[in-house]
Amino acid sequence: MEGNYRENSLQYWDQIHEELDYNRNSIKVDDWLDRFEDIIDRSSLPILDLGCGGGNNTLYLIDKGKSVIACDQSEKAIAMIQKNFPEIKETKRFNMLDGFPFPDNSFEVVVADLCLHYFTEKDTLRIISEIERILVPKGHLLIRVNSVNDVNHGAGQGVEIEPHLYETETGTIKRYFDEADIKRFFKDYDIEYLKEETMSRYKLEKKLYRVCVRFEKKQH
Repeated sequence: MEGNYRENSLQYWDQIHEELDYNRNSIKVDDWLDRFEDIIDRSSLPILDLGCGGGNNTLYLIDKGKSVIACDQSEKAIAMIQKNFPEIKETKRFNMLDGFPFPDNSFEVVVADLCLHYFTEKDTLRIISEIERILVPKGHLLIRVNSVNDVNHGAGQGVEIEPHLYETETGTIKRYFDEADIKRFFKDYDIEYLKEETMSRYKLEKKLYRVCVRFEKKQH
């Protein structure tokens, strides 16, 4: 089953990125990372942009003068990043299910915008563990994920295969989080910011959670 979801996901996103065919001037940047400006500014290492897609966050970080490593599973997305951001020294194409092709303690900040909600619970936990591995101690993960209230973008639609995880009509899977889900997935770490918000970058408003996690193990 996982193999089908994996293949369907790659085909779906390759098609999306081919149809959009971004150019740098058309990339929409919103201000969600402004909340964490101090964390971003303090980073002396390159910032990892997971699931970079068309480069919304890549552009934001470049405009802030930061070095960025942009990553995606889609060859089409990586090709667009390389075309639109020739100043980027490194891109990586990989599927997060395969682990991350970086040494331990490689980053102070990882950005994962709308890319961590496409996995089973088991795989999500495995990916979080990989993020911990590549972050320096007390490093930060900055994320946005689908909210269970995101009805304009599929919340509650499709076949529910795990709590809040649905198989879509495209044969992919998509998770919707509530606050309790986020606290459960990151129960071992320090959640510094957690808030449900509305994003207006798309044609229809999107409900999501903006989250900042510091990867310092809690004492239980």
